[in-house]
Amino acid sequence: IYTIMKNYSNRHYNTIIRLQSYLHGGTSSLLSTLPTVFVFPVYKTIFRQQIHNAPVHQAVGQLYKEGPLKLYRGVAPPLLMRTLNGTLLFGLQDTLLRHLSLSTTTSAAALPALAGFGAGVVEAVVFTPFERVQNVLQNGHNDKHLPSLRSVLMKLKVERISQGYYRAFLPIAARNAFGSSLYFGLKGPVCAVVAGQGLSPVVSSFVSGTVTSMVISLTLYPLSVLVANMQAQVGGEVKGVTACWRQLWKSRNHSLVLLYRGGSLVILRSCITWGITTAIYDRQQKGSS
Repeated sequence: IYTIMKNYSNRHYNTIIRLQSYLHGGTSSLLSTLPTVFVFPVYKTIFRQQIHNAPVHQAVGQLYKEGPLKLYRGVAPPLLMRTLNGTLLFGLQDTLLRHLSLSTTTSAAALPALAGFGAGVVEAVVFTPFERVQNVLQNGHNDKHLPSLRSVLMKLKVERISQGYYRAFLPIAARNAFGSSLYFGLKGPVCAVVAGQGLSPVVSSFVSGTVTSMVISLTLYPLSVLVANMQAQVGGEVKGVTACWRQLWKSRNHSLVLLYRGGSLVILRSCITWGITTAIYDRQQKGSS
């Protein structure tokens, strides 16, 4: 009886730990995303640069011309997506990590990255429709024929799934999988190095999240530009990933500098957001252990 009760207690405890990972991931992501309400115009500026290859002043001019009522068009999807994203990403990675540690002979150092890769793939499956809706709403060219969230949802619903809600799924899956793998694979070692310099755990986690995010953003930013361009339009000629990439590369005059236009704002935003998220999440995890 004692053995049975002990096994039940251990299973119950492990379940609580796994649920805490989901809760802590959602909480940390929500808290780090609240400033999005205030800096959402920056999001839209970046998006306009990505799809129109426009300099900052021209992108800002577009938003100014459209007026304040349309400035926050499309703010709801990223707020909801970011909170749910953190819940799923951190929770699922922790769950996969626990299962992998019990069922594989792979080096323990590689397991966080491997679990992160799997979590990133699932993340793409769940959140590609959110990103699709967000990108359609943020494209000013859609304002007239798709004036509301409801109209966007109805339009995407009648499209084939690969052309509607799951447009650009492959580049999103690649970006999220490799991004999550890099994040979970690097944040622990980077945090340990920073903590070795005598900094507090919270500061170490923040620096770890910031540095890791910078590496990921620099590496994978071209995929984000590709996704934005593939998802911004609804209907019309539908091209595959390769054709869209060739068209994008040609529109940027085969220049990496132009391809990374808007990247500085993305990297800055990402570093701050993921620095805060990592610090809050690690603090919650340590507090519950």
